[in-house]
Amino acid sequence: MELLPLWLCLGFHLMTAEWRNRSGMATAASQGGCKLGSLYVKHCAATRLISLQSSQVDGVADCRGQNLASVPSNLPPSSQVLILDANPLKILWNHSLQHYPHLESLSLHGCHLGRISRGAFQEQVHLHSLELPDNALAESYKETAAAFHGLQGLRQLDLSGNSLTEDMAALMLQNLSSLQSVSLARNTIMRLDDSIFEGLGRLRELDLQRNYIFEIEGGAFHGLTELRHLNLAYNNLPCIVDFGLTQLRSLNISYNVLEWFLASGVDAAFELEMLDLSHNQLLFFPLLPQCSKLHTLLLRDNNMGFYRDLYNTSSPQEMVAQFLFVDGNVTNITTVNLWEEFASSDLADLHVLDMSQNQFQYLPDGFLKKMASLSHLNLNQNCLVTLHIKEHEPPGALTELDLSQNELSELHLAPGLPGCLRSLRSFNLSSNQLLGVPTGLFADASNITTIDMSHNQISLCPQPAGFNLVGPSNCVDFRNVASLKSLSLEGCGLGALQDCSFQGTALTHLDLSGNWGVLNGGIAALRDIAPTLQVLSLRNVGLSSSFMEVDFSGFGNLRDLDLSGNSLTNFPRFRDCLALQTLDLRRNLLTALPQKAVSRQLMRSLQTIYLSQNPYDCCRVEGWGALQHLHTITDLAKVTCNLSSKVVRLMDLPRGVPQDCKWEQADMGLLYLVLILPSCLTLLVACTVIFLTFRKPLLQVIKSRCHWSPIY
Repeated sequence: MELLPLWLCLGFHLMTAEWRNRSGMATAASQGGCKLGSLYVKHCAATRLISLQSSQVDGVADCRGQNLASVPSNLPPSSQVLILDANPLKILWNHSLQHYPHLESLSLHGCHLGRISRGAFQEQVHLHSLELPDNALAESYKETAAAFHGLQGLRQLDLSGNSLTEDMAALMLQNLSSLQSVSLARNTIMRLDDSIFEGLGRLRELDLQRNYIFEIEGGAFHGLTELRHLNLAYNNLPCIVDFGLTQLRSLNISYNVLEWFLASGVDAAFELEMLDLSHNQLLFFPLLPQCSKLHTLLLRDNNMGFYRDLYNTSSPQEMVAQFLFVDGNVTNITTVNLWEEFASSDLADLHVLDMSQNQFQYLPDGFLKKMASLSHLNLNQNCLVTLHIKEHEPPGALTELDLSQNELSELHLAPGLPGCLRSLRSFNLSSNQLLGVPTGLFADASNITTIDMSHNQISLCPQPAGFNLVGPSNCVDFRNVASLKSLSLEGCGLGALQDCSFQGTALTHLDLSGNWGVLNGGIAALRDIAPTLQVLSLRNVGLSSSFMEVDFSGFGNLRDLDLSGNSLTNFPRFRDCLALQTLDLRRNLLTALPQKAVSRQLMRSLQTIYLSQNPYDCCRVEGWGALQHLHTITDLAKVTCNLSSKVVRLMDLPRGVPQDCKWEQADMGLLYLVLILPSCLTLLVACTVIFLTFRKPLLQVIKSRCHWSPIY
């Protein structure tokens, strides 16, 4: 009894903490539909480069979505956070906020605001965060700008989605020198001149995405000495030349129409860490700063390539381009070597490089050697034909390499390079034209866990006896790669597997789909890895249960099994302690529902099962009504059966056995007796009637013909 108060207090505390985690708001009271209490606020940079931190803000009034036509005046005067999102306020009057002089944060998201009176923020000396996205502030922008001028302590301002032009934005930002974060996203800004951000010397974060910006004057950002994060995504910028924002840490210019990106040629140290140039029209590798801290470079979906091998130039003058920059009366000429544009860039700190969806046909010598810290390299969907693996290329720190969807027909491994892929964990070579890989490529890849070689016409070692006797072996050897966990070999045209093809591995995920006959109709070749497999895909491999039962009794850890598109006529066999959660049996030749096996598995472990697109016989689905109540059958509405040459949905079958099946399910001996007995009785009666009718005439005819004499 002495511990009872302690347990009650702990229980109440845990319930309160759980409720706060779910809602984010610890509601203490309700005032006219507004929730009052404390709010747990998460602080982070807009670029999501800084980890989240939580802090509690007291005095929160949450009035979002209450259909308010004006700011309520009956809230606690000590309120520090006021949320009025999704209310049709339309106008913020001079007196609207006078009852709340301690406001620090005000949110008016989607309130149809077209006007903010000049004195609306006159008494808001503590306000440091003002969010006004998705309103109509362009209607009375001058009056709104006048209202902002009194907010000398404002640090965060969100004006996104207000149809503002560059002139309107410049007027609203005038004299707000305390601002640290500004969002002008989703407006109608078309160009940036040197006056739009004048006086914002403390600005650290600027969001200009989803505008119509096609021109940026040279001095537009010169006064923003503290700017760290700049977002220019989804605009119409044709090029970035003489880039000199040395203080920036992250720059996003994705989804523009860039054809050039040229950094300033000065030797100044750049703080740039993340550069996103993806989804543009770049023709050449960007000219990056000569001294930077760049660790993430995103170049996805451009038109880039290296072209030195395509041009038979006779002099260095034919390999350069000159850019003419005119700034007032000053003219500068920048010369760029188009074929070796990466040579002068500082890429020593680069960790992530995404060059996917471009037109690279080769990688120049020494290209990857400059990236000693590179850990993630994505080159998928290019035009690579060959790849040479040399010393320090790829670099020793590389953990993820994606070469999928190229035209690779050869991989070359320089001799005497043990452990060149020692740090590699994920290697994607799918959808190429490979017939094999260099011998021993995976032998020293001691950390590799994932390999995808699907859609390459390869063969596995060891090969069947007598196979490929002429010429060198091109088989791929995965044996004894102890770290390998996931292997995808879909659509590789594999022949029948040997029993030891995966010997020495501990595979948990294996995909052999689309290799018809790879298992010779059975699964004996997978016995070595059966204890460790968790996900197995055997779609369209020609499995059949006509001559032998498909038995998965040894696959004790199997959770996900795909057997669709095969020729199974019987339900596979599983042992009782199987951990199977997902089973796909679509597009097989099943004619009956295995009641005992299915119901037992469904009740024990299965969470999802697919049974549709099989030629079930409606006369062999007894007990289907019991299965209809199990939500485990995901495609329940698509399961059909054949009944008297008709296709019927099993859900539409009447309860019990259909009438058309009763004769088929009766005792056949009794059926034959019922059919023959009436015929025999009819024949017997007919013979008796005939005999009685023609008895006397018949005897006389017989006597006359046989000349019998009377006995007297």
